[in-house]
Amino acid sequence: MDAAAAAAAAKRVQIEKAHNFMRQYRDPESRELKKLSANQFMDVWAHYDKDGNGYIEGTELDGFLREFVSSANATDISPEAVTDTMLEELKSCFMEAYDDNQDGKIDIRELAQLLPMEENFLLLFRFDNPLESSVEFMKIWREYDTDNSGYIEADELKNFLRDLLKEAKKINDVSEDKLIEYTDTMLQVFDANKDGRLQLSEMAKLLPVKENFLCRQVFKEGIDGATKLTKEDIEKVFSLYDRDNSGTIENEELKGFLKDLLELVKKDDYDAQDLAAFEETILRGVGYEKHGKISRKELTMILLTLAKLSPDDEQ
Repeated sequence: MDAAAAAAAAKRVQIEKAHNFMRQYRDPESRELKKLSANQFMDVWAHYDKDGNGYIEGTELDGFLREFVSSANATDISPEAVTDTMLEELKSCFMEAYDDNQDGKIDIRELAQLLPMEENFLLLFRFDNPLESSVEFMKIWREYDTDNSGYIEADELKNFLRDLLKEAKKINDVSEDKLIEYTDTMLQVFDANKDGRLQLSEMAKLLPVKENFLCRQVFKEGIDGATKLTKEDIEKVFSLYDRDNSGTIENEELKGFLKDLLELVKKDDYDAQDLAAFEETILRGVGYEKHGKISRKELTMILLTLAKLSPDDEQ
């Protein structure tokens, strides 16, 4: 391709980006989406998450859907060609398929399931392998927070991603430069407060657990005071967190239980310092003298005490 042809192609891409951002990522012949690199994926996210709040929602979501659909057309039709009626029908089908948590908006993990991406980068989202519980999460947190700072910093995150790729037997396919690119991209994706590191709640979004057991309706109702917790409910909680069957909840088991409990009252923004303060408050509130583990009786006291609190008290 000579210089004039290259310049013309570059100008055509600029026009397409200005008119329909998604068109540049479709194959010109098949109109299928091409596999996105980590950097391209972030370009798409940044373009549509215009207010930077971590979600594509409202008019952002409308704009994305219009451009996503119209970009598949071989002729250069305007996104406005998608009528409001078509948009509402499309949005309903789209959200049913991809809005996993049914909050009416698209987060970055949900977008990653929609757009085709480099296989090795997609692996890092662990869609097919969520953690079993927050106990497992806290063990991983302790392993990779090597300086005990209460944060996963860039080098620690890179080590974590490297080990994920090793586990998937893909590390030989990824150069050190590509690993740095993945690390930088993951920081951009999950570092909500933009301090260059991941706090506890941010790492929890990167490394989700299969289920926060305490978010089950019976426990939410019990903590809200609407229903009474039964002995069977409490036994389920105890068996979930006593992973080694020692008869006590301790170390990462205790941290995992408190993390799940903390998520009921501080859903999206908490760090290791919040967890430590929460631990002290909860355990002091039930008259429990801190010794690093809790028994069935002490767990029962904690859950029953929380069940008596009003929502204002919980906050």
